[in-house]
Amino acid sequence: MAGNRAHKIGSVFSRTRNLLRVGVVPRPLWFDVYGAFPPLREPVFRTPRPRYGRLTDVVPPILYPEDSVRAKFYSVYGSGPRPFDLSQPNFKSTCQRFVEKFNELKEEGRIEEDRLFEETGKALLARGIILQRKGVAPPARQDAGGRDAVLHTQLQTVLEEMQERKQGTGEQPAEPPAGQEEDPSSR
Repeated sequence: MAGNRAHKIGSVFSRTRNLLRVGVVPRPLWFDVYGAFPPLREPVFRTPRPRYGRLTDVVPPILYPEDSVRAKFYSVYGSGPRPFDLSQPNFKSTCQRFVEKFNELKEEGRIEEDRLFEETGKALLARGIILQRKGVAPPARQDAGGRDAVLHTQLQTVLEEMQERKQGTGEQPAEPPAGQEEDPSSR
């Protein structure tokens, strides 16, 4: 159905008056009151004047401090191989876990700002969360034992780096748990 532009011609009162003369609509309750007490200025449609000059945006951009971390995370690691599982009420994406760990390490203040992003990735790896960089092929999965061996090797590497860093600062290195002392390739 095509629309019309009758609302731009005259006021509601004059359009209703003309429809009453023709007999198209019944007399509305407000019509006699409006005729007895008309407004000081007739309410007619007027096209708004264009504003000249520079228009300012009334809504400022909303950016949070962690948005830059999220942007860098998605540019380096992507969104991952699986879609998000939003059916679980307490679901946390890998990116959200990364941001939380990043903020935690930043508050501690022991790591320099330029190395903080990569140290966060290593800390998540130590917790068992594997981050796959974009463009890098995922490791081939033979079986569950092969995957566990790769994970164990990666965790061992991270623990060794952390121990070397602590030895460099003069602290005593943390001893690995009893089950991680032997090399996984000797099994």
